[in-house]
Amino acid sequence: MTDQTAAQWFKSSRSHGGKDCVEAAHLNGGFVGVRDSKNPSGPALILTPGQWDAFLYAAKSGRFDRP
Repeated sequence: MTDQTAAQWFKSSRSHGGKDCVEAAHLNGGFVGVRDSKNPSGPALILTPGQWDAFLYAAKSGRFDRP
């Protein structure tokens, strides 16, 4: 398990201060934590560097856009 106690969580600059956002944090070893901003004490997904890169690529290419 990756330690999240010192994590600096942040929202996308495109969130414009909204409350229904995803937050991310860069963790030790290149891992990235992802969590729901409405539930900061809840669980977080921990992604490997490769998984994070694949997620960002898919998001930027429109793979997750609504039809």
